Amino acid sequence: MRVGVLTGGGDCPGLNAVIRAVVRKGVKTHGFEFVGYRDGWRGPLEGQTMELGIAQCRGILPRGGTILGSSRTNPFKIENGVERIKENLAKDGVDALVAIGGEDTLGVATKLADLGVNVVGVPKTIDNDLSGTDFTFGFDTAVNIATEAIDRLHTTAESHHRVLVVEVMGRHAGWIALHSGIAGGASMVLIPEQPFDIADVCARVETRFESKYAPIIVVSEGAIPRDGGDMTLVSGELDAFGHVRLGGIGDRIAGEIEQRTGKEARAVVLGHIQRGGTPTAFDRWLATRFGLQAIDAVAEGDFGTMMALKGTRIERLKLIEGTGELKLVSPEEYAEAQVFFG
Repeated sequence: MRVGVLTGGGDCPGLNAVIRAVVRKGVKTHGFEFVGYRDGWRGPLEGQTMELGIAQCRGILPRGGTILGSSRTNPFKIENGVERIKENLAKDGVDALVAIGGEDTLGVATKLADLGVNVVGVPKTIDNDLSGTDFTFGFDTAVNIATEAIDRLHTTAESHHRVLVVEVMGRHAGWIALHSGIAGGASMVLIPEQPFDIADVCARVETRFESKYAPIIVVSEGAIPRDGGDMTLVSGELDAFGHVRLGGIGDRIAGEIEQRTGKEARAVVLGHIQRGGTPTAFDRWLATRFGLQAIDAVAEGDFGTMMALKGTRIERLKLIEGTGELKLVSPEEYAEAQVFFG
């Protein structure tokens, strides 16, 4: 059997670990051949391939990013996109496809599976917002990076008696903000699931200063004010999946805090640093196990499925179960962090 592999959407630590596991077990256990598709769905759409075998996978386990490249290409937004993918898969002699990606990439995989393409999905998103799986790889690395940043910011905030607002990734789900905020001892965590009251934020800032400590506020990029405001955008342009670029909520909140309290406030935007660099041990472990199980699903002809972590077990779900809805922070989980606010 000849198997294609692609990585789509935003890069994140652990992608190379999946590729490595898929190829190593595919070659050694199942005797498969592989072809790598470049830059997400653009690869099979435009016939952009690269050689992919054990030699190409040596040394990539600790590397961030993806040796295959990535993009946010949506073949369903391109004329004859699906037909072109099917034609290129047939031309390349590809019998099955392993698609590694998040909500958008696996959403395309779900539709292609319904149209007869033999595809198996591996869930990837640093936001950890895919339903069906307890965790996605990349999330742990992002949380560790954010936590280290918060740890470092505590001392400079206290030295200068200023408020620091740390903006982290999280378009619709606040998992990174919640986990890093709790781990880093933040004074407040603001997430998309719980619209915030800026007056309450400022009151907690004042309370924090009264205790002789400087506040650290962690905010998801998709957080919104309770008074009916909108998400803060970098621009109004949409990508191929209909998403706008978020960013700037940290500056917006810092400005409001200065104006309302008179305290100096600065925003720190972690941005893409959360995506880059070496994956944590947990993310390497999880990504590797996803890859091993994914190629077994291909070998068994169990197409239209995705891998999921349930406790410590890797299980298979129908693709739609992983992409049908987002996994959001519950009020109960948020309430745990609120104990430490102020």
